[in-house]
Amino acid sequence: MRVRIAFTTAGITAALLALSACSSAHRTAGPPSPSARATSPDATKRSGSPLSSAALTNRLLSADDLGSGYTRKPEQPAGHDDVTVVGCPALSELGGDAATGGTLAFPHKAKTTFTYGATSSEISEELYSDSPSKLSDGIGRIFDAMTGCPTYKVVAGGTAIDVASQRLAAPHTLGDERWSQVLTFTAQGRSTMVKQIAVRDGSLLLVVSGSPALVDHHLDEALDKATATS
Repeated sequence: MRVRIAFTTAGITAALLALSACSSAHRTAGPPSPSARATSPDATKRSGSPLSSAALTNRLLSADDLGSGYTRKPEQPAGHDDVTVVGCPALSELGGDAATGGTLAFPHKAKTTFTYGATSSEISEELYSDSPSKLSDGIGRIFDAMTGCPTYKVVAGGTAIDVASQRLAAPHTLGDERWSQVLTFTAQGRSTMVKQIAVRDGSLLLVVSGSPALVDHHLDEALDKATATS
């Protein structure tokens, strides 16, 4: 069965674009470990009110926050809205919601992407704000669907891309809920690895995607700035 999925959600567009710029294979991931998806006892106490898109934009990491060597990447035109997914029933079950990006189409959102040095390494940060239950359901369904298929194929712009997904354990000390995965995209004999970590803290959802080393290095910094109250 084929289903058309909007891969703009959860930073997948950045992954597909990174693949075309990749000139060599990245290192492979370590052994898979179970994902963590726990809720802290005081999650509802710190839910707060949803933040506006403007407020979220101010909480994104800047080039100054990241340090030397980082350059902000211009917004890409919406040219990868639809890709064809083959061989993943879990994604097919999302149907129309995924096809329109509706699962993560929250009213309040902001995004930024940076390249690092002269390499093809990228890091993308997305912030969303809505009720805790809506954020949890939306990002949870996306991660569950994508990690429900160890391998599948997407076709974007006439290019067939093999995708391997691997569920990981996210740091259990972050936020109220967290999700993590590594995706490996392979096309035309070249591969690129993209790590994604999503953290929900009250009414705010942070998704950091990109080069595994960059994601691990800047995750805490991104969450600290995103959840700052002053």
